[in-house]
Amino acid sequence: MAELRIAGLSKRFGTKTVLDALDLIVPSGKLLVVLGPSGCGKTTLLRLIAGFERADAGSIHIDDETVSAPGLHEPPERRRIGYLAQEGALFPHLTVAANIGFGLRRRADRERRVATLLEMVGLPQDYAGRFPHQLSGGEQQRVALARALAPAPRLVLLDEPFSALDAALRQSVRDTVADALRQAGATAILVTHDQAEAFSMGDQVAVLRAGRIIQHGDPVSLYRRPADPALAQFVGEAVLIPGIAAHGSADCALGTLPLAGACAEGPVAVMIRPEQIRLTARGVAGSRPALVCDVTFYGHDAVVRLSLPESPGIGISARLFGLDVPRPGEAVGVAVSGDVVAYPAAP
Repeated sequence: MAELRIAGLSKRFGTKTVLDALDLIVPSGKLLVVLGPSGCGKTTLLRLIAGFERADAGSIHIDDETVSAPGLHEPPERRRIGYLAQEGALFPHLTVAANIGFGLRRRADRERRVATLLEMVGLPQDYAGRFPHQLSGGEQQRVALARALAPAPRLVLLDEPFSALDAALRQSVRDTVADALRQAGATAILVTHDQAEAFSMGDQVAVLRAGRIIQHGDPVSLYRRPADPALAQFVGEAVLIPGIAAHGSADCALGTLPLAGACAEGPVAVMIRPEQIRLTARGVAGSRPALVCDVTFYGHDAVVRLSLPESPGIGISARLFGLDVPRPGEAVGVAVSGDVVAYPAAP
């Protein structure tokens, strides 16, 4: 296990700045997920940490060792970093055991280490003699993870390793990978554009936008209190409605709602998560009248889109769990559970 510290890291390709004075700390033994859209610099960040690219400015430290700084570039093979790419990139002519043991120098330890890692990534021992073409996509990614963990690296980097897997397989492989990293006690960084993946796997989540970290924290805090409206919508569905903030609450079309954290008084955009919106019978105290516009049923939950007759032009969405959902055209009441976040209104 090792702590990773990055300070003022910058990288340009031609005239385009991909990373801009980025600061980041990953505590020892923790899994950090870097979340961001395509083109925001996620893969470049991993390549700089691994040593595949040279930084233009800033420094990278693993524990007490500086591996990148002005005038210093430790080569990749000396950094003791495991790297798992999107496709896994197994050697097609080598067996599973040979792939996993490829980076191990001592032959005497290889067989025992391979057996341990196969168990860690949830594969039977008889898979050791198979070749990559005999494995499913998810099994190949598990083998690739075992190979990355084999030499006991100080740090493991994972570059969108589940993006090529179908939806049904993705969740089980994610769970296996997260469990294996925790069993190994590895310090790891995973980059993804998938919000559900980031929140379900990460001990910490850092959101990268245009080469800068705009928010970094535990998944619950980041989801509940995103830094700005754009981030609120990026990390989940968000209902944004105008309001007026004063004395720790905001008046809006859904009532007077308590605010989470400090907010400047005056015009604001009130952010409410759809799962905070409750449907009630019409006329229940504390609720506002609403009309069901449409219902999208997903099985485990449903998204109900509503209009507010008393506030024309404002539409909201509620997320309901269970099988009891209203029908389009039904008149209901709506209320909000818990506190909400408000942002200064755009000028």
